[in-house]
Amino acid sequence: MKIARQEVEHVAVLARLALNETELDQVTDQMNQILGYVDKLNELDTDGITPTAHAVPVENAFREDIVRPSIGHDKALKNAPAAANNCFRVPKIIE
Repeated sequence: MKIARQEVEHVAVLARLALNETELDQVTDQMNQILGYVDKLNELDTDGITPTAHAVPVENAFREDIVRPSIGHDKALKNAPAAANNCFRVPKIIE
């Protein structure tokens, strides 16, 4: 499978890329190398191999969502530099 220079030019126009002649030649060559590698991969025998979305098994690492008592306003505000009405008090930053 090879890609033509005209196809690279067309994709460059769609992507709004301004490529000069040297860059077009370079990108065309690079794309042909990539497609050649993909052709090599297509030669592999993949019969009996289950398709996966990840290279390694993925497990859910989340814990169960269990309602627990919170630490409360007093403990939360204990080390706050300033507090008012059970809230953290911060300095005004808008002039």
